[in-house]
Amino acid sequence: MSVRRRRERRATPVTAAGLLSFYEEYEGKIKISPTIVVGAAILVSAVVAAAHIFLPAVP
Repeated sequence: MSVRRRRERRATPVTAAGLLSFYEEYEGKIKISPTIVVGAAILVSAVVAAAHIFLPAVP
């Protein structure tokens, strides 16, 4: 086995200790669909725009 292959297979201490594991998927406590997030963003933007149009500015 060449030196190059041995270097590629060697695990770093952090990954060998199990501190980094990218294959595991973290499941959050709140699950919201992307459609709801986009809809909420559009709704908030519309409310802010309406407030700028219909409410007078306070000096």
